[in-house]
Amino acid sequence: MRKLIASFALGLAALGLLGVAHAQEVAASAPEIASAVEAVVAPAVAAAPEAASAAEAAPTPTINKGDTAWMMTATILVILMVVPGLALFYGGLVRSKNMLSVLMQVLMVFSLVAVLWAAYGYSLAFGGSGTIIGDLSKAFLSGITPASMADTFTADVKIPELIFVAFQCTFAGITCALIVGAFAERIKFGAVLLFTALWFTFSYLPIAHMVWGAGGYLLSKGALDFAGGTVVHINSAIAGLVGAYMIGKRIGYGRESFTPHSLTLTMVGASLLWVGWFGFNAGSAGAANGVAGLAFINTVLATAAATLSWIAAEGLIKGKASMLGAASGAVAGLVVITPACGSVGPMGAIVMGLIAGFVCLWGVSGLKKMLGADDALDVFGIHGVGGIVGALLTGVFTAPSLGGTGAEDFSIAHQLLVQAEGVVITIVWSGIVAAICYKIVDLVIGLRVPEEEEREGLDITSHGETAYHK
Repeated sequence: MRKLIASFALGLAALGLLGVAHAQEVAASAPEIASAVEAVVAPAVAAAPEAASAAEAAPTPTINKGDTAWMMTATILVILMVVPGLALFYGGLVRSKNMLSVLMQVLMVFSLVAVLWAAYGYSLAFGGSGTIIGDLSKAFLSGITPASMADTFTADVKIPELIFVAFQCTFAGITCALIVGAFAERIKFGAVLLFTALWFTFSYLPIAHMVWGAGGYLLSKGALDFAGGTVVHINSAIAGLVGAYMIGKRIGYGRESFTPHSLTLTMVGASLLWVGWFGFNAGSAGAANGVAGLAFINTVLATAAATLSWIAAEGLIKGKASMLGAASGAVAGLVVITPACGSVGPMGAIVMGLIAGFVCLWGVSGLKKMLGADDALDVFGIHGVGGIVGALLTGVFTAPSLGGTGAEDFSIAHQLLVQAEGVVITIVWSGIVAAICYKIVDLVIGLRVPEEEEREGLDITSHGETAYHK
């Protein structure tokens, strides 16, 4: 028994010695293990701040729901400008026998351009990075899905590209619809549609790309056109003026009365234009932010100022202030502030509006007589003159010394030269393209309705219906 106990004791002692030996070995190797761990961990710890900085420098782009909601609202507002806004504004200005024809032309032009925009327009305007025109990489909206994102002015904030497509579609649509007013009451319905398709392709798309598209010539030159002074107003006005010359004057023009048949509807249309223009201007910020707010207040103030100055000038010249003058003044203010609304200060917007009222009144009276064209609804007098004045004054009132948002080294002289170049390019390009397009349409289907149809009115002769029943 004693031997058994002694053997057990010796075994425990042996185990203890082994454990001590093992512990000594582990203790001896601990510094080596610690060094190995430090060698692995230290670089990772050192790299952590760099990784964090990189993550901060390149945040993950996300769809902003608020901005998306605002852009959808802005798109709806621009559609409101066209149908019914512009349609009623124009419709009230023509004679009752042509009321429906104008409504029809505005509605169908907008619809036609929307389809062409999806087919190839958006791709040529905003696809690629050409100097004058884009490419067909996004033809038929190829590659654009609900997950596709479009840029805003904030690097990590995006909106769905489909919304951007829709928003820009409305700009193309209203630009082409504006032209209708210049040749109202005497053009063939088919001629309107064919001309629209041609001019949209060869004038609107290149100008839009040059001003707003990646790599565009005027964009790279630094031209300022926040919401379409050149792209929309000057572009359409020149096309309308060329059309007024090439189609000719209405029968009886200068001898018969061509007074508007419903200034009530014209007032309603002008009011809808003002309301919808907030989508036009503030929506061009691409987001619900401070820039949109600046464009918003400028749209209010410039329009109000132009309405007041037009009426003041009209009262001095004619002795009476007219409803037509007030509505026209409001539209003139909307036009002049369009290119500048995101870059000038509120006081600058008021001054621009005051100037627009006086100058555009001269545009629809004195200048119109000098030009000698039957621009039926004064498209050039308001949109052309107002667009030119607005584009040039943008180069003045964007200066920070005048309350604008330009950089500290902003040069009024330099910017005026850039703005003037944009105006000249738009006038020349649109004028040449429009003349060619009108000529093609005249050769294919003819531009003007027969004299007897014009006298009877386009409502009946072109559409077989009337706006009013006696």
